[in-house]
Amino acid sequence: MLIMQTFGYTKTIRVLLLVAFTVVGVSSYAVAGEVNVAVAANFLGTAKKISSAFEQKTGHKIILSAGSTGQLYAQIRNGAPYDFFFSADSKRTAKLEKDGFVANGARFIYALGGVALYSAEPEYVDGKGEILRTGNFNKLAIANPKTAPYGRAAIEILDKMGLYAQLSDKLVYGQSVAQAFQFVASKAVKLGFVALSQLKEAGTNLKGSYWAVNPSLYEPIKQEAALLRKGESNKTAMEFMEFTKSAEAKKIIKTFGYTLP
Repeated sequence: MLIMQTFGYTKTIRVLLLVAFTVVGVSSYAVAGEVNVAVAANFLGTAKKISSAFEQKTGHKIILSAGSTGQLYAQIRNGAPYDFFFSADSKRTAKLEKDGFVANGARFIYALGGVALYSAEPEYVDGKGEILRTGNFNKLAIANPKTAPYGRAAIEILDKMGLYAQLSDKLVYGQSVAQAFQFVASKAVKLGFVALSQLKEAGTNLKGSYWAVNPSLYEPIKQEAALLRKGESNKTAMEFMEFTKSAEAKKIIKTFGYTLP
């Protein structure tokens, strides 16, 4: 009798524990949050890694939407439902803050971007970018300088090298630095200015040759992030912002070839 009572009690405990774990599991799932993140094309690969680390740590979901900084800026101003913005410059985030689109005190530099001259042809680009002076190529791909900071940097580089007038007719513009990279990687264009981070992301799978441009040839690309007004009431968005400032996130950013501020 005692054994039967003990068995029954144990069985009851097991059932209660199962119910408790089920409730906790449902509860945890129910409170999992979402963050809509606008991310500059050059930072997409890095943002995916950061987002994945955050999701694994918290159970929350990050939804990334990539484009040129100028395109994303226009979308935000026109009411796009983003909570957080990884810009490729500080100009757009400053304007958004001035016009009330950024939460108070929620704008910060997360990385300094690097530029590279890239070709999918091995040994085609030398260590000083002298290939540019030869003019031995039909087209030179860059991101649209009107909307993409990396495109503006490319123009600055050509200006400082005294080559803009010589090469301006060869320029082919991508909507973003991601598209400029695709032009070159697909060999549609033999040469182009891209984000150094794109080459680092490819790692050992990278085919071709490149020159990491000396930063003295272009203005520092101060990439800023901002918690937007819509995200101000989203607790998960605020958690994500803090995570992007963590040592774990900074380590990821550095591995993609960025300099930390």
